Amino acid sequence: MKLKISQKITSLLVFYFLVAVVAIGSTLVVSRHLEGSAAAINDAGRERMRSYRIAFLMAQQVRQPESNLREEIEREALRFERTLIELKNGNPQRPLFLPNEPRVIEQVLTLQLVWSDVMKPRIETILSSTSAEEQSRLLTEYQISLESFVAGIDDLVVLIERSNAHATSILRPFQVGLIVIALLGTVLLDYIFSLLLVRPVQRLNDGLRSMGEGNFDVRLPAKGEDELSELAHGFNQMAEHLQDTYATLEERIAEKTQRVEVKNRELGALYEVAAFLNASTAAEPLCDNVLGRMIALFNASGGVIRLTDPNGEQLKVVAARDVSDYFLERETWLEVGSCLCGEVACKGVAISSDLADQASQPSLDTCNCSDFRAIAAIPIRSKQSMLGLLNLFFDTPRILPPAEVRLLESVGLHLGTAIENQRLVAREKEMAISEERNLLAQELHDSIAQSLAFLNIQVQLLQEDLSNQKVANAIEVVEQIREGVQESYDDVRELLVHFRTQLDHANLDAAIGSALEKFEGQVGIPTHYSRIGPPLDLPPESVVQMLHILQESLSNVRKHSEATKVEVELISAAECRLTVKDNGKGCDFSKDAGDTHVGIRIMRERAHRMGGSLTLVSVPGQGTEVTLTWAAAMMTAGVA
Repeated sequence: MKLKISQKITSLLVFYFLVAVVAIGSTLVVSRHLEGSAAAINDAGRERMRSYRIAFLMAQQVRQPESNLREEIEREALRFERTLIELKNGNPQRPLFLPNEPRVIEQVLTLQLVWSDVMKPRIETILSSTSAEEQSRLLTEYQISLESFVAGIDDLVVLIERSNAHATSILRPFQVGLIVIALLGTVLLDYIFSLLLVRPVQRLNDGLRSMGEGNFDVRLPAKGEDELSELAHGFNQMAEHLQDTYATLEERIAEKTQRVEVKNRELGALYEVAAFLNASTAAEPLCDNVLGRMIALFNASGGVIRLTDPNGEQLKVVAARDVSDYFLERETWLEVGSCLCGEVACKGVAISSDLADQASQPSLDTCNCSDFRAIAAIPIRSKQSMLGLLNLFFDTPRILPPAEVRLLESVGLHLGTAIENQRLVAREKEMAISEERNLLAQELHDSIAQSLAFLNIQVQLLQEDLSNQKVANAIEVVEQIREGVQESYDDVRELLVHFRTQLDHANLDAAIGSALEKFEGQVGIPTHYSRIGPPLDLPPESVVQMLHILQESLSNVRKHSEATKVEVELISAAECRLTVKDNGKGCDFSKDAGDTHVGIRIMRERAHRMGGSLTLVSVPGQGTEVTLTWAAAMMTAGVA
């Protein structure tokens, strides 16, 4: 079984570790024995000293019985005996133990036997004797036997020292062996690591350097099944792949360049279409231009753009390029859901189809007669609304790739958005014209229509007075008719002033000043205008609505108030206010027309259009105050 390089290194390190453990363990064992033997030598030396001390204490006790050294002698004897037992049995915790040699063990047993049979009994006999002479005799005998006993202890120490000397002589070779093992292991590991790692990595590095210099023919030996062999095998595969890639690099670059050019051309066309759509205003020229660009971009033989009717039931050709009159005669109107194009308009999913696969369908007779071999149908939409269809025709079988279909769909979305924007602009203009006409009608109704009705009644009265030869009454009626005509003339001039102010003044302060100046010139009533706060920058629509409210208020002052002074105040703050106040006769809205008055209703509608509210306060005999209130934040947000 072939091992991986990681397994080889692990096995080698484990082996080296075991050898080191065995060698170090052996030295530790020998060292521990030496340490235990040294402790034994030390304790044996103490036993010798303790033997002499016991003999000395007994001599003192014999010479001076009153010294009472018996207890101390017994303690020393007990310590001697315990130490002797510890020497025999050993103590691993210290550590302390004797060399495991027969002579040493025999000597310890001999010392223990002499102590228990000779020395200890004589000590007890001396201590228990009551005669001084007998104690002296026994002490002399003890001292004689003590010399031989201490000589035995010395023999034990000598035996232990010899054993330690032998162990020390063994320890030194072990230490030398450790040094040799460490040296040989280092050399061996260096060689093995060089063989297993350094050389293969160096070969790999050399191969990479050669490849960096452009030499893709380099290959590495890939023998074995370890990681480096697999790496060398992968390097060889990479070198082969790079060699093949480099050989076909120019072809790949040319191919990529061609693709980039196609993409750039498509993006450029899309950008031009988007820019044209943003600048164009008419739907049919817009569709015709986009169609021409798409035919040129995709090298189509022709194309049409169809838009749906208002009911969304039929498609009408609004732009056509390079298609026959026969095709236009047959395809100008197409029902949604019929034919291949009608299905696309119904489902809203773009297709690119080869007509050869569907030549048997009767609905494609027009395309087949026009020699079209492929067709692309792209929906034109805005948001969720289907607005029409873009068709490209090809005289050769062709199916557009998905990227080109997505590009055409993007063009369809841009075109649909532009068409929808044009329709919205047209509707907005229609609504603006309709709204302006309604406002004009309201103004005419409030002023000229009422005056004409009054004049009609006066003319009838004049006719009756002339028929009855009532000249005085007729002259009075003629005077009333003249006044009515003058009032109608003033109303017409006021309407003209309204519309001129709307068109000529975009600045609010200038527009208000102009309106008040013309009011003073027409009526002769002095006005005063004041503004509090910073200048307002309102949308033009809001300025128009505000001026209409001001002009209607001034018109009511002229017609009804009999005032001699008008004050106009504009406050610009978080809540803006325009106040028109006169000192006329005032009125009671609860008894007068109130909210049913057309002019007041129109002013309230104008205030609502700009997101504000209108308040009227009038006290009979004290004048009238009209206040327009709106929030400045709403104007900034474009509510108006």
